[in-house]
Amino acid sequence: MMICGVELTGSDAVLCFLHLDRGQFSLPDCKVRKLSLPKNHTREDLMQFQRSFAELMTEKGVSRVVIKERMPKGKFAGGAVSFKMEAAIQLIDGVEFEVRLLPSALIKSTLSAKPLPVPFAETGLKAFQETAFTAAYVGHVAN
Repeated sequence: MMICGVELTGSDAVLCFLHLDRGQFSLPDCKVRKLSLPKNHTREDLMQFQRSFAELMTEKGVSRVVIKERMPKGKFAGGAVSFKMEAAIQLIDGVEFEVRLLPSALIKSTLSAKPLPVPFAETGLKAFQETAFTAAYVGHVAN
């Protein structure tokens, strides 16, 4: 099963692909590490973001997209643009993958019960992809 972990920060959707086959995890190569939405975006920009995301998920054979949930208010609240991107991802029509939101509490409890099998530093991913990687891992083990 191929999962795409997503962290929405500012106007970027940071991505990490994780594949599970017979109990073994692998990180497939992907040159696209994030998709961005321009700061002063138009309706067309948002639709292009949605199309690009859907095409990438189809190309990679993703069966589940897991998005780390952001707080709607408070000190760590997500911005308006990130909520638009989340909606655009959730509303993609005619694709073969499901979209799930992972609350921070679920991520934390899952990691305490089933820690990451390998330290993040050994994955070869960029540092900014760590949250997306964690979301993808939790998306696999927390069904």
